[in-house]
Amino acid sequence: MRLTHLAVALPRDIPHGARTVATGIFKQTVTGPVRVLSDRLEGDGQADRVHHGGPDKAVYAYGADHYDAWRRELGRDDLVPGQFGENLTIAGLDEGELCLGDRLAIGSARFVVTQPRVPCFKLGLRFGDAEMPKRFADSLRCGAYLRVLEPGSLEAGDAVQRVVRSHERVAIGPLFHAYLHPNEPAAQTLLARALTVPELSGDWRASIERRLARRPADDVSPDNGDIP
Repeated sequence: MRLTHLAVALPRDIPHGARTVATGIFKQTVTGPVRVLSDRLEGDGQADRVHHGGPDKAVYAYGADHYDAWRRELGRDDLVPGQFGENLTIAGLDEGELCLGDRLAIGSARFVVTQPRVPCFKLGLRFGDAEMPKRFADSLRCGAYLRVLEPGSLEAGDAVQRVVRSHERVAIGPLFHAYLHPNEPAAQTLLARALTVPELSGDWRASIERRLARRPADDVSPDNGDIP
C-alpha cells in the first residue's frame, strides 16, 4: 500500500436547508510532511466531537483505487482526493483484506485499525447529493478509521506497511456489511467476533452490542454517522 494524498480541514459552517451545520468534511490536500498528533493530523479538526473524532477515530483512511469506480458510477469527473472526507488516500487499501486490529506504519507514525466508517448526511452535503450516504453504504467501500499509536510525521508517497496482522481477521468490509444487515445468517457471528477484538472502537462496540441485543425484524440503518 502507498499513501497517495494527505488532506485536512478545520470545521466550517455550511448551509443545510433552513439551518447551518458545522463540518470538517471539506478536506483539502496538502503537500510536504504533516505532523501526526495523538488524536488527529495537524491542521485537521472535527465539528461534532460527540459523534466524530477522538482517539478511536483520529484519522480516516480511504482507498485511492475506489475513485475510478465512483467516477464511473456517478458519471462525474470532478472527484478529487479528500472528497470522501478522508485524511489519508491510500492506494491498495482493500476493505476485504484490511482487518480490525491491523497495525500500520506510515512515515514515522504508527496506527491501528479501529472500525469501518459509517456515512451521515454530511457526505451528501460534500457531494451535493442527498442520496450519497446510501450509495456509499451500499458500495461497502467504507474505508477505515485509525487510532494513533505513535505520533510522528508522514507525507504523500510514503509506503503504508502492515507491521502487525490481527489474529482475529475481522475484515472491515464484511464487518460493515454485517453491521448494516445484522439479520443475514452469518452477520450475528461476525458481529460477535468483532467484539473479541480489543482494538474495536468504543462507539462501535456499544453499537454492535445493541444490534445483537435487539435482533430486529428488518435490517437496520446506522445509529449515527462518522463523518467529521
